[in-house]
Amino acid sequence: MNQLNRRAILASIILLPAMSWAQSFPTKPITLIVPFAAGGGTDSIARDVAKSLAEKLGQSVVIDNRGGAGGAIGANMVAKAQADGYTLLFATSTFITNAAAETHTPYDVEKDFAPVAMLGRGPLLVVASKELGARTIAQLRTIGQARPEGLDFCSAGNGSINHLAGELFRSRTQLNMTHVPYKGSGPATMDLLAGRVSLFFATVPTILPYVRDGRVTLLAVTGNQRSSLFPETPTMAEAGIKDFSITTWWGVMAPAKTPKAIIDKLNLAINEVAAKDPVRSRLDSEGADAISGSPADFQRALGNELSLWRGVVKAAGIKI
Repeated sequence: MNQLNRRAILASIILLPAMSWAQSFPTKPITLIVPFAAGGGTDSIARDVAKSLAEKLGQSVVIDNRGGAGGAIGANMVAKAQADGYTLLFATSTFITNAAAETHTPYDVEKDFAPVAMLGRGPLLVVASKELGARTIAQLRTIGQARPEGLDFCSAGNGSINHLAGELFRSRTQLNMTHVPYKGSGPATMDLLAGRVSLFFATVPTILPYVRDGRVTLLAVTGNQRSSLFPETPTMAEAGIKDFSITTWWGVMAPAKTPKAIIDKLNLAINEVAAKDPVRSRLDSEGADAISGSPADFQRALGNELSLWRGVVKAAGIKI
């Protein structure tokens, strides 16, 4: 037997147990860590995913809310977990924007995680307080240019997608703008409603009820296309802001070095779950689209977003 054949046989001996293990996966409950508090929009989507995924895989999928530090506490738990597919992260865009803003996290987003599947994408809603008086992006720019102190915009915290979207808007318009960070979208929304801040680049789950009841003014959506929820509202491009296509996303990550066979099995299950109710209906209700793709597709999307937001951070001179 030559050396090449011996290597092939040895590789088969090593791979067979791993393949068998992956085929039988899962044999016990899976923990899906949501790095935000219970009750929010992200948590609601995660719970629909967990329920449907449990039915698909034949094992319980338990939600574990680990909020704090802009999602970094929950993400770190997954980064440090055993790479066996039984501890997963329900990630959002903040996973990448935090990294781009160079917030101090105890993990490396490019090395410590294995992307499993992106399941949905949706635009942000650009909303203004009633007190500001702007009804369009053009009016917002006029008001901002006329104010010596400029405009202020709120966010769910430094490094959040709301923060970086505001910085991108500042860059594209050259308006004088002040960032006001809060500890979460809830407090930011309350101050927007009270007129203590003027502008919010908000996720749909956060701000949708207040847009519908007219307590804030919707100026534009940040996607390439108009939202099915608000077909009369222009995109940022239609409102005169070029190169401003921003979406938030939801996806599932595993610890780095999780076996590929397990990643692929989870990817297939998540793609099927996202394409059917209740997850698909949940995404539709949030003005988002269900996504189906491979782990490699998710990896490329993460890389593209990290590059985009690092460019925004550098141009804005953001230091956190």
